[in-house]
Amino acid sequence: MKRSATVLLTALAPVSWGTTYAVTTEFLPPDRPLFTALTRALPAGLLLLALTRVLPRGAWWAKAAVLGALNIGAFFPLLFVAAYRLPGGMAAVVGSVGPLIVVGLSALLLGQRPAPRTLVTGLVAALGVSLVVLKGAGALDLAGVLAALASTASMAAGTVLTKRWGRPAGVGPLALTGWQLTAGGLLIAPVALLAEGAPPALDGPAVGGYLYLALANTAVAYWLWFRGIGRLTATQAGFLGPLSPLTAAVVGWAALGQALTPVQVAGMTLAFGATLAGQLGTGRAADGKTPKAPSFSSTEQTGRKDSMDLTGQALPR
Repeated sequence: MKRSATVLLTALAPVSWGTTYAVTTEFLPPDRPLFTALTRALPAGLLLLALTRVLPRGAWWAKAAVLGALNIGAFFPLLFVAAYRLPGGMAAVVGSVGPLIVVGLSALLLGQRPAPRTLVTGLVAALGVSLVVLKGAGALDLAGVLAALASTASMAAGTVLTKRWGRPAGVGPLALTGWQLTAGGLLIAPVALLAEGAPPALDGPAVGGYLYLALANTAVAYWLWFRGIGRLTATQAGFLGPLSPLTAAVVGWAALGQALTPVQVAGMTLAFGATLAGQLGTGRAADGKTPKAPSFSSTEQTGRKDSMDLTGQALPR
């Protein structure tokens, strides 16, 4: 029951991220991906820092910077480039190759040998994505597709490194989230200023859209995500990623009137079915045993007998 609840709560993060594309294209100023990424990340990070009042120490300054660059600083700008250049469901479905990248990086960095079933389902998911992308190759923006793939790879690497490094003693997932959002936002800020200039004028819908992205879509969703990574395997978390394109496709169809060809729909079905099947089998390694997390000096490991509240204080489960 605890594992199911963890999976469900963690799944709320990619579900929330699946609405990013519709919000971006419908409410935000056009052609401002870097400003949008900055507005989503930095205010949320500073808010979480103010709430937790915990700063990195020692080697965690560098680790927080690396994780912030992968999960936020590179991921957000690439994500919004894709969102501006591709239809919402199309941009998001490219992200379903994420589980395959996570599987490979988990084997390389965490020593978790994937089960054949996991590899097959990951490959089938990638095939489904290829059907979706290649069918519309004549109409799709190549830069948008490449940005979507690069954002997926960046997030996958950040997910695996987050699992590898754990968290320092006495630090909860909310503080870790604040470190990464702030580091990523600070990385984006000078690039956004140089590339896009002064911030654009904002109307009411744009302000509402940015508030939604910064609070629900980022501060809350990333707290749930990093909390989940601490309790699930990296591959389990990675296989929740396709919930984002599924949500985006549903929102695009229901609210934006976006249409997909039959071949593209078949590709999406193939990708989603494969990744959902992979989720059922990712808790065990190829030898049938539950994979063990690497040994950290962190207090957050999957076998720990206590958990952290929002401010990082230990509470009994």
